[in-house]
Amino acid sequence: MPDKDPDNCSGLDEPARSYCEGDTGGGGGGGGGGGGVTDGAVVSVKELAGSLIKHIKEQLAPGKTWAPEKTDSGLYEPFLWLGQHLAISIFICVVVVCALTAWQGAPRLRQMGASTGWALVAVAGMASVPGAVMLLNKAVSAAFQTAFGSDESTLFGVIEHDLKHGVDAGNPLGILIIIAALVVALAFSALVFMTRQLGILVFVCMAPLVLASLARGGDTSAVRAWAGRLLGLMFAPFALLLVAPFVEFAKGSLVVDAVLLVAADVLMLRMIFHGVPYIGPRVAGAARALVESRTDHPLARAVVRAGAPTVYERENVPRGLRTVDTPGRAAFQDGGVLLGAYGLKPRQQPGRLTTMSAVAQTGHDAARRAQIIQARREAQAAVSPSASSPRATGARTPTPSTNGPVPPSAPASGPGTAPAPRPSGPTRPNNP
Repeated sequence: MPDKDPDNCSGLDEPARSYCEGDTGGGGGGGGGGGGVTDGAVVSVKELAGSLIKHIKEQLAPGKTWAPEKTDSGLYEPFLWLGQHLAISIFICVVVVCALTAWQGAPRLRQMGASTGWALVAVAGMASVPGAVMLLNKAVSAAFQTAFGSDESTLFGVIEHDLKHGVDAGNPLGILIIIAALVVALAFSALVFMTRQLGILVFVCMAPLVLASLARGGDTSAVRAWAGRLLGLMFAPFALLLVAPFVEFAKGSLVVDAVLLVAADVLMLRMIFHGVPYIGPRVAGAARALVESRTDHPLARAVVRAGAPTVYERENVPRGLRTVDTPGRAAFQDGGVLLGAYGLKPRQQPGRLTTMSAVAQTGHDAARRAQIIQARREAQAAVSPSASSPRATGARTPTPSTNGPVPPSAPASGPGTAPAPRPSGPTRPNNP
């Protein structure tokens, strides 16, 4: 059998390069070492796992983005031209409106000065957005690689450690499960990569259009919404830090590592599409309750009450259901914010549930109504023996009506009282 040429395998990555060169780690299958083929397979599987982890890290936080790096890019230059002309047009409109309403005096002069300053800020910001996004992306990538590559207490570090020294490191089933979890995580990371790259590209190209709205008196509502979405996309890989406290419990078990890895990927996608989970006030309240149950010191109780005050949550609907906007409705609302920053009033569409959500809500309400009816019957059955004594004596007890109409309350003032006059002080002129 001819020897394999190592030069033909130099362009391959591990572990394919080892297979090409014929180095399977067995050291000769027929030797008396025992289990040469098995040892070689285990080494190859561990190399495959390391290669998967490397590719997952590169896809979750790549060092380069598809967004333009400079303002003279062929992709960004048309949007920059459009944004600059929009800012100048808005500024001219503000100047014209202020000139036509100059009889209002100082308020219009202040508005014109604010529009001048914000127009300059918008034009300068348009040219700095691509470079700032590229620097921030490099910083996020470097921080991610450092945080998840240098410490063994992170999820990837624990997986690499368990593949070598875990209790089920020699178990083929555990290795198979972790390889399957890594393959699933690789698919999730590819989806995260495409979502982040396309999202960052879209938001960078939208930057001139959003920043141009600042020329209208400094309305920052659209800029704040745009910056929040962009930063959420860029810092999404750090969602893996939320599963870091559970890594110590899974140390030594490849199966639990696989479960945590898939949970981290799902959480990352959830943060990209729906934002940060609402856990802050609840976690703070639980920490406060824990401290108050363990100590009676008044100073400690005062500190935790000041740091975690009592809060009361309000649901979106009165029956305990929480609603989340569909992607189409969320995009429509973001467009409404941008049009409002330009001075246009978009048509507000009333929110309604989707078909599947309406069906689920109907089932939830039916179960709730059945529980309420059953509770009322049990309450009536509990008080029914006490109602027999008035019937025996012929007395008739009035039954208060709780479901009847409530009479309207009396007006606070008489019919001849005139409404209070509006204050006649100076008011701020509306933005054009």
